[in-house]
Amino acid sequence: MTETGDVPKSWEALIDRAPDKVLSDDPEVVIARKGLPSQRNHGMDRVLGDSDIVVFLDDDYVPSKYALAGVARAFEVFPDLAGLTGKLLADGIGGPGIEPDLAVRTVEEWDNEPDALSCASSPKKLASRMGLYGCNMAFRTASIGDIRFDERLPLYGWLEDIDFSSRIPGPKIVTDGFIGVHCGVKRGREKRGDRLGYSQIVNPFYLWKKGSIQAQFGLKLSCRNFLSNHAKLFWPEPWIDRRGRVRGNWCAIRDLCLGKASPEKILSLR
Repeated sequence: MTETGDVPKSWEALIDRAPDKVLSDDPEVVIARKGLPSQRNHGMDRVLGDSDIVVFLDDDYVPSKYALAGVARAFEVFPDLAGLTGKLLADGIGGPGIEPDLAVRTVEEWDNEPDALSCASSPKKLASRMGLYGCNMAFRTASIGDIRFDERLPLYGWLEDIDFSSRIPGPKIVTDGFIGVHCGVKRGREKRGDRLGYSQIVNPFYLWKKGSIQAQFGLKLSCRNFLSNHAKLFWPEPWIDRRGRVRGNWCAIRDLCLGKASPEKILSLR
């Protein structure tokens, strides 16, 4: 579900085209408090005890109909594998977003290609990764153990996926056995640009101090976002609150200088 309680259009489209057998086991809906890390932890705690694999999908991610079979097969093909993320046919996160209907058509076109079934049945390793992309990632439950998403990263939990997956021991890869489209829907994501702007600076610093990311990676990411926000301040994209992000960036820098920075601060920004 989304924060507004609506069923994402991408899900509606998937339900419309899903085979009956996909919905035959009565899926369970679990309600958790607001915040992506908290919600993922709550859901994970319900399945870790009786599952070998746990898969995380964003509500604006549209998977191939072969995606879950491909995930299961990848863990068979690579027996030492701890986690994986999939190949994206398209990703709308860097632009205005991809309409769910277009995402569904793109995935359906892929599913009708001869390569679709072969990728799922004989998945290949495309790259190694320390951290995985949270819109589509999967792990062996035995590798997760007591590791959980950091609930000090509230709301959308900027970098929660990198933090969580980098703490999972064992090899992690990108595979073509796990295919889909990430819509990158902007509705509800950019109502408060100052919150994301604050997280863009403080969260990498927090995770570096915590030890889950390297200083060079965190600094590079923070600087890139800071410079991008300022470069586009007077010519912002319609779907991004650049002014709010800039305010959040400078609020974060001030708090870092004063020793008062914390990821939870976004909940009290005015």
